[in-house]
Amino acid sequence: MSTPTPPSLEAGLRNELIRKQLVQAVYAADYSAAAITAPFDPATGALVEIPSAYVSVGYTTDDGLTFASDLSMTDVTSSQAVEPTRSDVESDIITAQYAPQETNAATVSLYEGLPLAGDGALPEIGTAWAWDRPSQPINPYRRLLFIGLDYSDTGEAIYIVRHFPRARLTGKDDEQWARSAETQRPVTFTGYRDSVLQTASSTWIDGPGWRALATP
Repeated sequence: MSTPTPPSLEAGLRNELIRKQLVQAVYAADYSAAAITAPFDPATGALVEIPSAYVSVGYTTDDGLTFASDLSMTDVTSSQAVEPTRSDVESDIITAQYAPQETNAATVSLYEGLPLAGDGALPEIGTAWAWDRPSQPINPYRRLLFIGLDYSDTGEAIYIVRHFPRARLTGKDDEQWARSAETQRPVTFTGYRDSVLQTASSTWIDGPGWRALATP
């Protein structure tokens, strides 16, 4: 009787698929701006130009971006089973959290509920800024664009892009003024379903480096 050959435990392992987001970027736009539907050139996989309505929040802390998914299930239990006999999704909420380090129009506007463009928007940096805290909080919906960049072994770009087409500020941490640290305005945004795109979050992975990973 022959001894069966054990399966290889290393079959299918590809260390080039272990990815990091070496650089992250956050862009925000008012909800009146067009949503992002095609961030890549379909022929080359190159990242297309970001629409001018989307403004950068600039530097963020080295904690990067945190995307959390709050999944809640509802179970049916039965006397004849020790585990649920049925389980269904009750809610699945996606959030994005980051801490900007720059004092620019985007970070202040997102934190304070100001428009990013048009009437009421902050003017150019270097001119006087002023705003009042309203008696009735203003918390408009936004469009958010998140971009992560990594590089292949040959130095080609690999991007992951996530878009919240309808996002709202649902949490913000303290704004601290101190000698020992930069002024941050940490925020948490929740993605809500956009009635046109019918999703709360869209994600793409592409880039010349990603396409080069295709199995020959």
